[in-house]
Amino acid sequence: MRAMVIAVMMAVSLVFPCWADDDFKEGAQNVGQGFKQMGEGTGKAVKEVGKEVGKAFKKGGTEVGQGVSKMGKATGEQAKDTSKSVGQWFKDVGKKTGDAFKQVGKGIRDFFTSE
Repeated sequence: MRAMVIAVMMAVSLVFPCWADDDFKEGAQNVGQGFKQMGEGTGKAVKEVGKEVGKAFKKGGTEVGQGVSKMGKATGEQAKDTSKSVGQWFKDVGKKTGDAFKQVGKGIRDFFTSE
């Protein structure tokens, strides 16, 4: 019986390595295809994410640019209004100074022409 078990084991071990070799090659091929498909899928996903990130940056940049533009316009308007008020102040001060000199001139003239 022992001899028969040894003979069967030898026969089986001679047959199984061929099957194992074919199975191993097939399994390795499947693993290789899986890695290839996974790499392709990952590449496509990274590409799509990159596109979305680019669109988000573009949209955000546009919004920031518009905000800066609006802020610049508002600042310009405020500067314009401020310069008008400063200019008006100088105009008023100049007019009052001129009136004061005019009064002083009249006073001096009256002083020298009066008897």
